[in-house]
Amino acid sequence: MKIRMDEDDGFEDAGTGTPLSAIAEAFEELSSNHDLMLKPFCHACSHVSVLFGSLGIAFKFAELEYVSKVRDLTEASEIFGSLNSILDYDVRNDTVRTAGSLSRNLRVRQGLDLIRALFQNFLSTYDDSLKEAASLAYAKVCAPYHTWAVRTAVSAGMCALPTRDQLLIKLNETDDSAERERNEDTLMLHFRSSNTLTNCIFQGI
Repeated sequence: MKIRMDEDDGFEDAGTGTPLSAIAEAFEELSSNHDLMLKPFCHACSHVSVLFGSLGIAFKFAELEYVSKVRDLTEASEIFGSLNSILDYDVRNDTVRTAGSLSRNLRVRQGLDLIRALFQNFLSTYDDSLKEAASLAYAKVCAPYHTWAVRTAVSAGMCALPTRDQLLIKLNETDDSAERERNEDTLMLHFRSSNTLTNCIFQGI
């Protein structure tokens, strides 16, 4: 299955493999990049957009925000070499906490954390419904920062989540390949590796 997205969306082609394997490969490359260069970071993040899209309307709010931030960072990667160089620039201009600044766009980590938690829950169970896996992930990662209105809308949207089988089909996966992901923990390992590398950068943003 070849994933093709609109160029304006900033999504990446997953090639001949699956979206999950493409993400694992991209984050494996990123985890060995101790300077956290911006282009590889954006490349890895762009693959995650496919996972947001596979979840339907329930996480559309998160997808739109995530894709926008990744797009802005991708454009910035033509000027800035690393994530640290973005922070250095905003620190010099006292814009680290300014809405719309590139440093604020580095909060794509919340989107990464949400997807990591959701798929970790998903891969650790055989439930046909994704509602519990998604609800737990949202409650842990995003709910503390959202208003009551947003939390209510997200809760209502959980009913529109695809079933386990529907999600596997969308991701070109099978129960067997999902089981391998669960046993090998490949995707989660590289997500965690990337998260460890970015912890010091994202603190306070």
